[in-house]
Amino acid sequence: MTRTPPGDVCPPPIVSVIGLKNAGKTSVAVGLVAALEARGRRVMAVKHGHGFQLDKPGTDSWRLRHEGRAGRIVLAGPEGLAVMGGWGPEGELTLEEVACRFLPDAEIVVAEGYKGSSVPKIEVYRPLAHPRPLYRSDVPSSRLYLALVTDAVDLNLPIPVLDMNASDLSERLADLVEDALL
Repeated sequence: MTRTPPGDVCPPPIVSVIGLKNAGKTSVAVGLVAALEARGRRVMAVKHGHGFQLDKPGTDSWRLRHEGRAGRIVLAGPEGLAVMGGWGPEGELTLEEVACRFLPDAEIVVAEGYKGSSVPKIEVYRPLAHPRPLYRSDVPSSRLYLALVTDAVDLNLPIPVLDMNASDLSERLADLVEDALL
């Protein structure tokens, strides 16, 4: 049974920090989570990845999943919890489904990745890592972008362009996210 606090909606508001490999997405996402938490927000996160391995061969959870073939394992204890397993024949859940199923009590979810999702986005772009940003003002999905964070100079875009090296970057992103989603 999923417990959703009264008045909360499922999925909770979600913002995704996107960008190509080595752009600095994790640093931006961590700073945003910390800034929102410091403001008293109940923040939870989702990281989209490929080919990661969380469990170690021989552990009880590994044996339950791989030897016993359990579809999903929940590790729970006083220190926390983790859910491991596969999606099953239906395939991977959308970002919104993941947030609704596993993070329904969040006030806001900060995701890293999920470029193709239909949630508001903050792109992180570094010209030394990639020739151009993902953002394109001429495509319908551009309306989902809240900002572009970069170390490039002289980018003229119709969305806020923030300096990734600014000391107040996380606070400015938290302002944008709160104004747009909360």
